[in-house]
Amino acid sequence: MSNKYIQIRGAHEHNLKMVDIDIPRESFVVVTGLSGSGKSSLAFDTIYAEGQRKYVESLSTYARQFLDIAQKPKVESISGLSPTIAIEQRKSSHNPRSTVATTTEIYDYCRVLFARAGTPHCWKCGKPISSQSATQIVDSVLELPEGTRIQICSPLIRGAKGEHKDALSRIRREGFVRVRLDGSIYDLKKVPAIEKNKKHSIEAVVDRLVMKESIRSRLADSVETALKFGDGSVIVMVQEKNEDGSYSKWEDHLYSEKFACSDHPEVSLDEVSPRLFSFNSPYGACSECDGLGIVLEFDPDLVVPDKSVSIQDGAIDAWRKSGRQLNMYYAKMIRQFCRHFDVSPTSPFSKLSEDKKRILMRGTTQADQDKYGWSFEGVIPNLQRRWENTTSEYVKTRLHGYLSERPCRKCGGARLRMEALQVTIGSKNISELTSMSITDALEFFDNLKLDDEKTYIAAQPLKEIRARLKFLLDVGLGYLTLGRASATLSGGEAQRIRLATQVGSGLVGCCYVLDEPTIGLHRRDNDRLNAILRKLADIGNTVLVVEHDEDVIDSADHIIDIGPAAGTYGGKLIAQGTLEDIKNAEQSITGQYLSGKLSIELPEKRRKKKKSKQIEVRGASENNLKNISVKFPLGVFTCVTGVSGSGKSTLVSQVLLKAIKRKLYRSRDIPGRHKNVVGTGNIDKIIEINQSPIGRTPRSNPATYTGVFDLIRQVFAQTREARIRGYKPGRFSFNVKGGRCEYCQGQGTKKIEMHFLPDVFVTCQHCKGKRYNPETLEVRYKGKNIADVLEMQIDDARKFFENFPKISRLLQSLCNVGLGYVKLGQSSTTLSGGEAQRVKLASELGRPTTGHTLYILDEPTTGLHFADISNLLKVLQTLTDMGNSVVVIEHNLDVIKMADHIIDLGPEGGDEGGKIVASGTPEEVAESGKGYTAKYLKERLACNN
Repeated sequence: MSNKYIQIRGAHEHNLKMVDIDIPRESFVVVTGLSGSGKSSLAFDTIYAEGQRKYVESLSTYARQFLDIAQKPKVESISGLSPTIAIEQRKSSHNPRSTVATTTEIYDYCRVLFARAGTPHCWKCGKPISSQSATQIVDSVLELPEGTRIQICSPLIRGAKGEHKDALSRIRREGFVRVRLDGSIYDLKKVPAIEKNKKHSIEAVVDRLVMKESIRSRLADSVETALKFGDGSVIVMVQEKNEDGSYSKWEDHLYSEKFACSDHPEVSLDEVSPRLFSFNSPYGACSECDGLGIVLEFDPDLVVPDKSVSIQDGAIDAWRKSGRQLNMYYAKMIRQFCRHFDVSPTSPFSKLSEDKKRILMRGTTQADQDKYGWSFEGVIPNLQRRWENTTSEYVKTRLHGYLSERPCRKCGGARLRMEALQVTIGSKNISELTSMSITDALEFFDNLKLDDEKTYIAAQPLKEIRARLKFLLDVGLGYLTLGRASATLSGGEAQRIRLATQVGSGLVGCCYVLDEPTIGLHRRDNDRLNAILRKLADIGNTVLVVEHDEDVIDSADHIIDIGPAAGTYGGKLIAQGTLEDIKNAEQSITGQYLSGKLSIELPEKRRKKKKSKQIEVRGASENNLKNISVKFPLGVFTCVTGVSGSGKSTLVSQVLLKAIKRKLYRSRDIPGRHKNVVGTGNIDKIIEINQSPIGRTPRSNPATYTGVFDLIRQVFAQTREARIRGYKPGRFSFNVKGGRCEYCQGQGTKKIEMHFLPDVFVTCQHCKGKRYNPETLEVRYKGKNIADVLEMQIDDARKFFENFPKISRLLQSLCNVGLGYVKLGQSSTTLSGGEAQRVKLASELGRPTTGHTLYILDEPTTGLHFADISNLLKVLQTLTDMGNSVVVIEHNLDVIKMADHIIDLGPEGGDEGGKIVASGTPEEVAESGKGYTAKYLKERLACNN
């Protein structure tokens, strides 16, 4: 039996309650349950952690001292465990150089492919260029007819002005007797005077020959000498013999050991190697942007944020609040500008002519100085000069706020040197290739035709590239471009990229532990993902997936339900077995939702939309959006849907959100390309809740993240005892000196380093884990000190502080999203993904609402169970009932069916998306039959009816 199961006995990590369980090996297993019930504690903190620990223990003690050794999980025994590999839901690299292609190693193979099978071109005329060795040059010359006259010349000067005395002296020193000057051959003793103001070409004549069989040795010596003297280039002058015995005109044949163009000799490449195509190497990176593809420049829209203001009244925001002396200097510059360029100081910036705007922002050209008789530095050159010359960190920080990222002008955002961009395969350079979507790139490589020699050379790189692209396509990422920055990927996208990499490795006998791989995935792509997970299990791996998605649960071989509730009320094994076993388990909340006994009911009626109350985005064309105009009704619950990569986040987060922020708050974030956003006067506030993680340090907790701890510290500072002692709110912080325990620096635990063994964390003996010194703990409110309050569950704390409206409101918002069981001081590192997401949600929802607030949420159901989603929907519906507007980007059908209005983008991802497929109520979208969302939504609505 031990060979067929992973046997776990007495697991009590975090909130697990001495769990005993047998997990079948080489199967597809799903671990489910409410958010915070202990799923990740079992899968990651117990099974994965023990697998990693056992692997590290197999290494030598010398190797172990260089590794971060994990703590032994709190479990009595685990047997039958295979080597474990975790594919977690974590944010990708924030390195701006990291892309989808580099992460998956596709770019490395592309660099080899272009270096070995690419065709370089001249960047002036576009002709293909090639390199030849001395032997190849000799073989080429020997193909000339017998009797042909040739002269071997070594080029020194090509189209350059000057007298070039040094070049002539060098030719003389090397023992040559003839020179070709501007096409004419002279004896070195009889070279005419050279005009220094004209361009000249000079070549040393190395040898003169007549073609016959016996000249190979002499020709080879002459060619090698000419190549050495001419820096890798040689010109062979050819005069062929005609049939009548006369000779034709001399013709030049240029040969080069480098990649060089015959028409433009200055265009040459030393070598085409993989490093030429690396934007991380100085040999390949664009010199202007250092391979980033972007540069920081002063943005006119940030320098002049409000164009309705006159320049006298401070339209140039960057010239305001610069200190008394600078303000006086800038005021003088503005007066001079207005006087000399005939501009009214009271005229709004928007009313200035384009010519005057250009002079004000960029400065005068020579033509402007001739016309107006005055020179003006310009706002942006002035700011640039200050930015480059200042040593003040304050000035640097202030000016940095007026900079924005722009594509590099030299490389156009391609990141590479011009030479690298002129090497092509199948008429595409490497930058054009990485700008393609994964779907298009796979089609390009499948249809790529090369000549026989290059086909043989490219076989292995092409095989690797195609395999990796196929795996990425299989996990539903075909819409991503290869050049997409890793930092812009969602947690789910990054996880599926790592999953594709693992599938490509072909390992067997492993235990894969995955954390919600369906995040960011449309229902349409679930079948593909399930097929990948099934394939991993079928080839002999154990696949352990922490998941809430109904499709994944349905397709599992074995299901483990942890519960019955979250936090201290969870951590027990409620049910395990097949889907039917879970459905029939009475205690299983998951089973009740799967069987239909519990469900998220449709609203009794949809809210009505008013044409007078809406925000319209016009002409949105950022990324793959197809110049669309979209209306977002206000005062209702709106859901933006569509397959992955259809343009949802681009429309909502990059265009709508940033455009409104710029109008309401004068934000410096640049919105995506669009013509206009109208109707923003209907709202007075916008709140964004995205997928960025909350603070994941041991010092971060729900109380500090939501800001409620600041208010609680103020309450303690106002107590009689605190005022007598002169304690301020800072005294009750465990992050600064004063009130905290200095032995553990406010952490409550101390780390004991064990060299090559895992570090041991022990409770601080001085404060007994309370974080504070005894003097601070003597201050009490209602009989409890600050450490007692941090140990309280949020539900109890809400009642404890019910007389303080601000504290009560924030704690109530945490309870509303189902976190009443969490302790106020519980470390963020011990929160599950769903709990962390809801803490962030509660901190935003706890802010005072005006009834005219627009809430924008990006996949708020991440990490949430069916029951948690039900609680979330109640909160969102309450917010909407108060007159606010809610816009949610979501794939979850339970959320979509509850919306008042749906905007469905598609029909596909990437270039095939970016259009409005359908919009209206859920019933209207379902009945339209357009797009994938309509198909699945119709099925879900039918189930509810």
